[in-house]
Amino acid sequence: MTTPDLTWNTTLLYPAPDSTELETDLGSFDALSADFRGRYFEKIDQLDAQTLLDAVREFETMQVAMAKPFCYAHLLFAADSSDETALALAQRCSELANRLSQQLLFFDLELMNLEDKGFEALCALPGAAAYVHFLSGIRKFRPYTLKENEERLLTRKNLTGISAFTKLFDELSASLRYRMELDGEEKEFTGEELLSLLHHHDGDVRFRAMTTFLEKHAENGIVFNSVFNNMALDHGQEMELRGYRTPIQPTNIGNEIPDEAVEHLMAVTEANYGLAREYFRLKAGLLGMDRIRNCDVYAPVIKSRKEYGFDEARDMVVASYAAYDPDFGRIVSDFFSQRRVDVMPRPNKSGGAFAMGVSPVTPPFLLLNYTGTLRDLATIAHEAGHGLHFVLAQKQGMLNYHAPLPLAETASVFGEMLLTRRLLDSESDPLVRKSLLCAKIEDIIATTFRQTVLTRFELRLHNERTRGLLSNDRVAEIWLEENARLFGDDVEMIPAYRWGWSYISHFIHSRFYCYSYTFAELLVLALFQKYREEGDCFKPGYRSLLESGGALSPADTARLAGIDITEGGFWQKGYDFLGGLIEELKVIK
Repeated sequence: MTTPDLTWNTTLLYPAPDSTELETDLGSFDALSADFRGRYFEKIDQLDAQTLLDAVREFETMQVAMAKPFCYAHLLFAADSSDETALALAQRCSELANRLSQQLLFFDLELMNLEDKGFEALCALPGAAAYVHFLSGIRKFRPYTLKENEERLLTRKNLTGISAFTKLFDELSASLRYRMELDGEEKEFTGEELLSLLHHHDGDVRFRAMTTFLEKHAENGIVFNSVFNNMALDHGQEMELRGYRTPIQPTNIGNEIPDEAVEHLMAVTEANYGLAREYFRLKAGLLGMDRIRNCDVYAPVIKSRKEYGFDEARDMVVASYAAYDPDFGRIVSDFFSQRRVDVMPRPNKSGGAFAMGVSPVTPPFLLLNYTGTLRDLATIAHEAGHGLHFVLAQKQGMLNYHAPLPLAETASVFGEMLLTRRLLDSESDPLVRKSLLCAKIEDIIATTFRQTVLTRFELRLHNERTRGLLSNDRVAEIWLEENARLFGDDVEMIPAYRWGWSYISHFIHSRFYCYSYTFAELLVLALFQKYREEGDCFKPGYRSLLESGGALSPADTARLAGIDITEGGFWQKGYDFLGGLIEELKVIK
């Protein structure tokens, strides 16, 4: 299979940014929302149950219509943040979305405050079953919600507040260029290309790559500090207005996970930091070092760094999904054959990788920054898993389309496990097996231990910001202290790592998202063990889990695949699995 073009084909959504179709859609939303508001504002508690259900369905239809042009604008901006047309469209959509949110937020507020008797009558309707979980989720925020005019003011100020700082972070990050000597020649790199050198066999290259990357962020430290301080200040002030006890509480309520359960998840993770340190000592021995630096964590353990051409990598990922389920393989293959993937790094393109699920009636898209490393191969499997999840969840309506955050990483991490196990099972060379095991162990460390470090840092950042402006030195102190809890004396942090917090977009885009990676990784380790034990009998339940989207709570969704996340000691099982991988690595000669 060959891919004619490694950029995505956004004409699947609209012919062009200046197309009549796009203009017609964008131009219709103000009238649609005004009409909806005119018919239902301050009337929700007066409607009979059937009329109220019809209103919910109408609201859902509007959400589907609005998602398409807004996601289109985001894709164009992600592909090239310097393009003036893309910038103008993204800003227009941001302002329009803010305006529509102000018009329509009354609907959530009035549903939230609906008398219990009216809510129960609505939920009792046969046609309302698909909306019960969504509606119940809204009502959980009732104690923390303000009056409609106050909510509109908060939404309106976001356009020049939190949304503006998010956009500034994205534009600055995408604009950065890096120069570094490699192979005797000074070259220009994108951030993704530079970070891929952390997998280079030469330790000096790894050190200079991480240092160059982070020192460029230091040069822009005034801006990054301002973004982080203002994002935390904005969130803190809003939490105070709403009466939340902690900065993470609204995220936990939305995730349907009690604060105590999240704290327990992180405490179990921290109790197992010793496993990571054991691996870091083992990695030092494999590299012939007394102690590794944090720029050496992903260093290859065999001298020749295996690189994968994109066609080879894509075919391996498709094959790993197809071996599990031919239909999964077809869905993943379609992303590439239909050009719904933007593959290669380039100037002004968003860094990292993401999957964008648009709606139940519109195909999802993937963004990659592929540089040929084993880690990039795993990233294809990861983002393809997200895409698969979005496709299977299209059985749901728009209000249940997106999985809750703790389960949003399930299909992606499971896909990585499918790829890793396929690679391990087909490899006889002990050195290559070592390399594959190291990659998987490092991935588990990155998606459990590191994500807990990030969450602890984020909590401290938000809590300390309530007491005043945080200098770059203080932010760096918090960052290094939390990382030191994981690394101990077994990993040396390089000087430039004091800026390691400045490029992590989850802190900006998805507040307190990071513990969801820990949740998903440990859940997937349990799912994968169950799959290996049960074989084909496991597959229907797992498919049901992915198809459920956000229709159920995380605990109820996991039960579809036979997993009880409330079971005592559940999280520890994942770390026992990690311990087993480390032991497996030790015995390879």
